[in-house]
Amino acid sequence: MMDWTDRHCRAFHRALTRRALLYTEMVTAEAVRHGDRERLLGFDAAEHPVALQLGGSDPAKLAQAARIGADMGYDEINLNVGCPSDRVQSGRFGACLMREPALVADCMAAMGAAVDVPVTVKCRIGVDDQEPEVALFALVDACAEAGVRSFTVHARKAWLQGLSPKENRDVPPLDYGLVRRLKAERPDLTICLNGGVPSLDDALEHLAPGGDGVTLDGVMLGRAAYHEPALLGSVDREVFGETGAEVDPFAAVETHKSYLSARLADGVPLAAMTRHMLGVMHGRPGARAFRRILTVEAIRPGAGLEVVDRALNAVREAEARRAA
Repeated sequence: MMDWTDRHCRAFHRALTRRALLYTEMVTAEAVRHGDRERLLGFDAAEHPVALQLGGSDPAKLAQAARIGADMGYDEINLNVGCPSDRVQSGRFGACLMREPALVADCMAAMGAAVDVPVTVKCRIGVDDQEPEVALFALVDACAEAGVRSFTVHARKAWLQGLSPKENRDVPPLDYGLVRRLKAERPDLTICLNGGVPSLDDALEHLAPGGDGVTLDGVMLGRAAYHEPALLGSVDREVFGETGAEVDPFAAVETHKSYLSARLADGVPLAAMTRHMLGVMHGRPGARAFRRILTVEAIRPGAGLEVVDRALNAVREAEARRAA
């Protein structure tokens, strides 16, 4: 998610789950080719497995950007065919490409020929006046013909005119059934569901075999995982079947402190990193104090790990008071 899932966010999420696939923000192929690659694409080795998400519509430029990403060590290169923002549309990439399945297939073929890691697609079920039953299958089939095996489908149509991206999160309604039908009719493809999944429990319901005999291959969590990252602490056990207890938020923050310390030494401001941690204590006593301390104190000049410790202690003290 643009401006959200940067390298600091991903490093923190990795402290909660070893197995979940993490995604970068969408980066345009043009930026990858001509921008500051370390700033745009740099990531910590601990983030693996991690996918680079690209935006663009020029096959040659996307192929070059994909090659750069693969050379930098990304485990997957993903093309965004789902973002509905005006900025994306003006550059002829994102959800507007749902109208051009042949072009998307050409892009994917070029990217696939350029790299040895998987190339994947994240798409919508359609845009504007398209019939999703036609648009989704047309895009997936064209890309599959070009060699793509994995698709993450946001189960809501994107309205490119008349709705803001924020409004488009709720309108029109989600159509999870269509995504399940796609998996049923294209069982050889990897089909992952995205859109409006509010919790890990809901994700697990989508991953369970349905009465229709369909089992989806994955669920992508976006805002839910960002706003309440503690849910990721149960992913390795509940989704991947690993033994052992879930990763406790306190333990995750303690683990993450080594990353914070290293980046502070590099000159990264504490607030640039702790902004991604604000929701990890959601629902616990002291969560408000935790957020306030990280928000107010992390922006002060010279702020360091002592701020994180104070925030953690605020939660511990609140929980002790409740237990007394």
